[in-house]
Parts: sequence; C-alpha cells; structure tokens
Amino acid sequence: MALRDLDVLDRVVNPLDVVEQVVAAHEWEFDRQGEGDLSVCVAGGWCDYHIGFTYLDQNGGLQLACAYDLRVAARKQSEVYRLLAMINERLWLGHFDLWSEEAIPMFRHGMLVRGGYPPTSEQIEQTIEIAIGECERYYPAFQFVLWGGKSAEEAIAAAMLETAGEA
Repeated sequence: MALRDLDVLDRVVNPLDVVEQVVAAHEWEFDRQGEGDLSVCVAGGWCDYHIGFTYLDQNGGLQLACAYDLRVAARKQSEVYRLLAMINERLWLGHFDLWSEEAIPMFRHGMLVRGGYPPTSEQIEQTIEIAIGECERYYPAFQFVLWGGKSAEEAIAAAMLETAGEA
C-alpha cells in the first residue's frame, strides 16, 4: 500500500492561499497574479526585499525567491559568483544565486507540497524569516564587492564579523 492510499482526505489546496494569509496578517503589500504566483514587498534593515512565491502544481513545488533591490554590473559578476559560492557553503537552508536576466542577487528555496497538503502558516512564516534573515546577514558582503571594491574573501570575512556590545 502506498502512503498516498493512507490519506483519508484527498485535499487539493493551493499553498499560495496559506502564503497570502501569512502576508496579509503582517499587512505587507502583495500582489497575487493568478493561481501560480504571489509577490510581496518586505522592508528590511538594509533595503526592501521583493519576495516571489511560485506554485508549480505539476511538480508539487512551492518556490520562494527573495531578491535584493540592487543590480550587479557585468564587470563585477565573476567576483559576485565567487561570493555566492562562499555564502552558499555557510547556508543550511536555501541558496543564493544571481538572476541572469536582471543580474540581481537573490535567496531561493523550494518546498515540496505534493499530495494536496499545503505547508502550515508556521512553515511559511519561518521560511520568510529565514530568507530575510539570510539576505540581511549577507547584504554587507554584496555591498563590499559591488561598491567597496573588495574581493569575495574580504567581503565575506568583513560581513561575518560579530560585534560585541553597543555603541
């Protein structure tokens, strides 16, 4: 007997409905583009984050993409790719990449939601918190490479410094 056969209820719920409830509860500005896409803008400490959720029913997946509000000049892309590799080594969930069409760094994470059971609001909430938290943590590293002229190694070292106390 397959696990699917054990389901008493065969619920078919769009996981974006759960995302919309979480986003609305935070009173974040969002736009639902049909049954497969939802976009939300969240203010962070460094910049506004543009978070896109895409539901792929045929694959049973929900994807989150949290983009920075900055573009990478062509001459800086190779150093940013080196930085992305260093950042990704430190992540336990999701990954960073560079959206090739727009040259925008972003954090991405996918969730399997097969079987008609959507993620819980707590899972969505935590995934958004992790995405924004990782974007906040590594924003200075991108700044050091893009505008500070630093190498990826210098940028990651500077971004990972922990401050003690308050000024």
